[in-house]
Amino acid sequence: MDTARFPPGPRRLPVVGNAYQYRRDPLGFVRAAHREFGDIATMYVGAWPIVLCFRPEHVRFFLVERAAAFTPVGVAPNLMETLGEGLLTTDGEFHDQQRRLLQPAFHRRRVEHYAATMVARTEEMLDRWRPGDEIDVAQWMSALTLRIVSQALFGVDQEAAGAELNRAFVDLIANSPETIGLIRLPRLNLPHTRYGRYMAARRRLDAYVYDLIDRRRAAGTDGDDVLSWLLTAGADGTGLTDRQVRDQTVTLLAAGHDTTALALTWTLFLLSQHREAREKLLAELRAVLGDRPPTPDDLSRLPYLDWVVTESMRIYPPAWAQGRVALEPFELEGYRFPAGTHVMFSQWVIHHRPDIWGDPDRFRPERWDPAQPPPPHWAYFPFGGGPRACIGMPFAQMEARLLLATILQRFVTRLVPGHPVVPAPRITLRPKYGMRMILNPAPAARAAPPGVHAASDVAPPTPHARRDQDFGNQTGEKSTRRVVELLVARSVPRARAPHRLPPSTQACTGRR
Repeated sequence: MDTARFPPGPRRLPVVGNAYQYRRDPLGFVRAAHREFGDIATMYVGAWPIVLCFRPEHVRFFLVERAAAFTPVGVAPNLMETLGEGLLTTDGEFHDQQRRLLQPAFHRRRVEHYAATMVARTEEMLDRWRPGDEIDVAQWMSALTLRIVSQALFGVDQEAAGAELNRAFVDLIANSPETIGLIRLPRLNLPHTRYGRYMAARRRLDAYVYDLIDRRRAAGTDGDDVLSWLLTAGADGTGLTDRQVRDQTVTLLAAGHDTTALALTWTLFLLSQHREAREKLLAELRAVLGDRPPTPDDLSRLPYLDWVVTESMRIYPPAWAQGRVALEPFELEGYRFPAGTHVMFSQWVIHHRPDIWGDPDRFRPERWDPAQPPPPHWAYFPFGGGPRACIGMPFAQMEARLLLATILQRFVTRLVPGHPVVPAPRITLRPKYGMRMILNPAPAARAAPPGVHAASDVAPPTPHARRDQDFGNQTGEKSTRRVVELLVARSVPRARAPHRLPPSTQACTGRR
């Protein structure tokens, strides 16, 4: 491959290229590459180039304008190893067929039906919390959203089994096989090695999912949930194998809970650090909801809630980077690239460009006020976009807002003094040491039902460890549908002529 066709980039070492620089600090590496080389740069894994693209127009180019000329297959081998051949890791006719099969689960009317489950499960979690308790919010949010997606999409509400499932996911992500671009680092499948813990977690996860498949088959597959649809699709022998059903199930469970759990964790952290924003949001919730639980119909009357979640996902995007492989030659920024070129575009960088956001490191929900000038299209893309936009985006958007409103009606959280908060860019952007927080009662909070145990008396959904986590109400149908449409529109940029940025960029010194 002719390296002269590629733009300049960070200085590389012999043999390994930029692999170890990137592995040491992925977030800092991509920010530094943007700061030094501008809108496009090249990093090398060994001798293999990966083109780093930093403009909103680049995102539109890869996800919409030339979407068919690029594939996600082969970008993240560790993701394929973990999830199998699910929606996130496949392409072509098989991907399109499976997306059509699963799409009805995320239609507007169906998403509205999930709201009551979302709020009810959150209330049950809050009944176990008590003022003064110290908890790992990241673990509780993960357990909660996993329980919700299991019940909503798969018809399963087994809290005890759900706790074990959540532990398996936490261990799976924390110990996922390390790769640098296309290079797999050495791995030993031994009990006390990172890869050994990963394999043990995957065996527990597979056992849970295959048992779920067997039990559903024994009970009949004519139910109205995603698992039944997957099994029915393979019932004639020409559809899905058990392995394919497993892969789609694991993909939906993982993606269906992790993004929302992380968004809530980062949002509660940001609110704990910004009193003015927190007080504004609490005042809005009291004024609109009083002491009753939120419903989807309330969301259109809670604009500050929407701004808070949107701003949180800008500063700490759970999906912090995406990649594609070119299926044919292409031109970009005056360079011509051959088929097979790997490209990477990062929410972490574009969401923090100072020439776009002005004060990118500042948590300022008011920037999303419709009265303010909007950011350029494709400068904000927490759920991707184009034909492969996150299928569960309407679900996640509504869930994050309903859960946050429900939590803040009863509790506000305060970071444990001295607890380190470090973003860890694994498959998703996670707090490296969890998020240890102290529970305080919310103003005018509703009392928990008598006779329930304090959170400190009940084991958390997953065991806490200071270790590297290298990882409904149908009333007002029209207004509820409009709320969902607005949430989706906020997160997927509209397809129009891209906003042109100046050729030079400012230094980007965002939150690290």
